[in-house]
Amino acid sequence: MTLRARWLGRVGYHDAHVLQRALFERTDEQYLLLMEHPHVYTMGVRAKPEHLLAVPASVGADVVRSDRGGDVTYHGPGQLVGYPVVSVPVSPGASPRHVHAVEQVVIDVLSELGLPGAGRLDGYPGVWIEDRKICAVGVRLSRGRSMHGFALNVAPDLEMFDHIVPCGIRDKRVTSMAAEGVKAEMRDVVEGVVRRAALQWGSGQVERAEVAWSSRPQDLAPFSRAHGAGAGGQPVRLLGRLSAAGVDSASSLPLGERKPEWLRVKADMGPQYRQLKQTMRSLDLATVCEEAGCPNIFECWNDGTATFMINGARCSRACGFCLVDTRRPQPLDPGEPERVAAAVARMGLAHAVVTAVARDDLPDGGAAAFAATIAAIRRRSPTTAVEVLVPDCKGDAAALGLLYGARPDVFNHNLETVARLQRAVRPSASYARSLAVLAAAKAGGLKVKSGLIVGMGETDQEVVAALHDLRAVGVDIVTVGQYLRPTGDHLPVSRWWSPEEFDSLRRRARAMGFAHVECSPLTRSSYHARQAAEAAPAG
Repeated sequence: MTLRARWLGRVGYHDAHVLQRALFERTDEQYLLLMEHPHVYTMGVRAKPEHLLAVPASVGADVVRSDRGGDVTYHGPGQLVGYPVVSVPVSPGASPRHVHAVEQVVIDVLSELGLPGAGRLDGYPGVWIEDRKICAVGVRLSRGRSMHGFALNVAPDLEMFDHIVPCGIRDKRVTSMAAEGVKAEMRDVVEGVVRRAALQWGSGQVERAEVAWSSRPQDLAPFSRAHGAGAGGQPVRLLGRLSAAGVDSASSLPLGERKPEWLRVKADMGPQYRQLKQTMRSLDLATVCEEAGCPNIFECWNDGTATFMINGARCSRACGFCLVDTRRPQPLDPGEPERVAAAVARMGLAHAVVTAVARDDLPDGGAAAFAATIAAIRRRSPTTAVEVLVPDCKGDAAALGLLYGARPDVFNHNLETVARLQRAVRPSASYARSLAVLAAAKAGGLKVKSGLIVGMGETDQEVVAALHDLRAVGVDIVTVGQYLRPTGDHLPVSRWWSPEEFDSLRRRARAMGFAHVECSPLTRSSYHARQAAEAAPAG
């Protein structure tokens, strides 16, 4: 069986746990999640409170209860955390054998990288250099599946361990590869772990996907699309981030290149289109159809369907593919939910789609407005199905809880692109976080949907890997469409995917078990939304 290895970069502990749990419960695929965490102390099921010696805020770290075995430990930058979510034969002694296998992967990697003395210490789990612990191991096994794994100290700040009794062991020290004189790069350690893990859990077969490697804080910062003055006046880093992700923008298609025949759309401003536009203007509503320059606007509006955009028309993020206005957002309009509901009722919609700009300036990311809009639509049009396309709310559990609790008929959050291109395409978001948002929605019993846009420098294999990840966390409906460059300040088009390629991708996605796949050059998130929702079972 193939091991699906994922280097996910810096990932919050909560997001990692939600993602693990989805892979643990919803698929029998072999996964290895590799990442670093922000500063966090995790308390296992047998952890003693007195083993946490410092007030968390005093060292800039969170404290999280975990369902793994073991006591308290630390995770943070410079430490490689690996979560093998794999199938383990159910038999007596399965748990210690799995721990032994995890340890052996790490021991072999350390030996390759210059620490041949790494091994085990009788009576203590983990990997040791004599009596110094270099790697903590804590796992959970249930019904033949594993969660959690190892935390290998490559070059973390070892002083962070002074605030706890590491793993509940008072008379042993913690060390790292750097402290033992091995100056290995994190990337080299990941390479070694993937190679050894593939032999252990993948019969030597591995499918890899990874976010772009980054070591500077500024590489993770948001950007402006402006050239010099205007719209923020910040330097443009779009092309630099593409280059860091391995995309040669010099070979991309020129902005003025004529589109292939299959991407040309005839404007059809029929009576239904004009009536819908008049409804939107009379109620002072925005649609993503207009704001994002959707190529399907004429078809959808003439079919009497539209995607309402709430929380204003200005986005707090500047994703590299999106045309939506990125000036400073304005205050929310408290009357907007009722006006959306009025439009839905006036149009007699059987299926309403509601999306929004990202509002990172708001404490809840705009989640309460989504909940209010869903409630308003249901009061006026109780038989209308409501689909939402939501931002990630920066992963805030309370804000996302409002979205899940509003019980939309379809919960949509777009992954947008493959792991490697995330920082170039949407630098304020995260591949792992988006998967966690979708996984939590599915765990809450919702019908879940996501989408990708292609043509920005991804490979066929990367798209297939992203689809595997979406299906593995429980996504029911997936959309895939061609990227169209809105302006010269946006990401260039790397290539046009042909209709035949989209057909092939649709067949592969259907074989993965998605209930509905919308996959064509002009597909967008809400294209044929009603038909897709009807084809997918309830959450």
